Amino acid sequence: MSITTTGPGAAPVAKNMSFLDRWLALWILAAMAVGLLLGRFIPGLDRALDSVKVGGISVPIAIGLLVMMYPVLAKVRYDETHRVTGDRRLLTLSLVLNWVLGPAFMFTLAWVFLPDLPEFRTGLIIVGLARCIAMVFIWNDLACGDREAAAVLVAINSVFQVVAFGALGWFYLQLLPSWLGLETTTAEFSVWAIVLSVLVFLGIPLLAGFLTRVFGERARGREWYEETFLPRIGPWALYGLLFTIVLLFAMQGDAITSQPLDVARMAVPLLLYFVLMFLVSLFASRAVGLNYAKSTSVAFTASGNNFELAIAVSIGTFGIASGQALAGVVGPLIEVPVLIGLVHVALWAGPKLFPGDPTLPDRSVTGTRS
Repeated sequence: MSITTTGPGAAPVAKNMSFLDRWLALWILAAMAVGLLLGRFIPGLDRALDSVKVGGISVPIAIGLLVMMYPVLAKVRYDETHRVTGDRRLLTLSLVLNWVLGPAFMFTLAWVFLPDLPEFRTGLIIVGLARCIAMVFIWNDLACGDREAAAVLVAINSVFQVVAFGALGWFYLQLLPSWLGLETTTAEFSVWAIVLSVLVFLGIPLLAGFLTRVFGERARGREWYEETFLPRIGPWALYGLLFTIVLLFAMQGDAITSQPLDVARMAVPLLLYFVLMFLVSLFASRAVGLNYAKSTSVAFTASGNNFELAIAVSIGTFGIASGQALAGVVGPLIEVPVLIGLVHVALWAGPKLFPGDPTLPDRSVTGTRS
């Protein structure tokens, strides 16, 4: 991913992106449309794709996510993660945003906007509990966030996901509603499904990226690795993203297109969640003194969600045809285009919120930030 400018009066950021990055929103919308059409007009395609599973994990989607995440994680300078792990402001703020504010905010939005649709409401609450460990790397990289910070924050989210997901599910679906006099939902979450999701969608590409950098630098040096090797594999992250989106919407295309009003009702709280979580996180990061790159990583980590885990948990608990599963699928339907838009918001707002910050994409001289 690269951002290139030619001076203080340069054209808007979007015009200085590479061709692939500049039109990414269009490619994503096209991928969503292709997936929806495939799922709608090819009988049995959703069942065929969903049947290819190992341990409850969809193999086609796993392949897409692994292809998407590997190039980004190969870019991380793992020998520099120590500067992130020692930043208590960064870690504390991220934990509060992800595991206190995020789930509570989604719970509130779900009940405000879907009080009469318990299945969809429950599905959105589950989406709010599944913190992002995959696509955040794409958004963070496009916005020129801190790769090392993103890797550390996602790793921490993964640990908390294993430890806290079930407990938070019980709290937000049973205990808190009972305290408030609201309808409760009984749900049992498989700890193994959560562990497997973390191992597959973070563990494999993280290990591959780490080993690639270690052995690549050892064999040819950092300059060759970052200036020759990484540009060659970089576009595959977006290819994997588009492939994943096509598959995801092909699997649920019929359900989405046959219930447009329900999808629209779920879209409103999801839109508010992604936008407000991002903005609150960005301003909170700035308020505690984080730079642009780290603030961007915190914001995208807090606003994104682990849709694969949310869908897997909803299907495993309530069934593939359930409203909860549909809510899990609508999550990325809204998240992907919205967060692409927030990438542009971050690039546009960065110089205004963080004037003179050395971690901003270079807007004063010709060059790139990769």
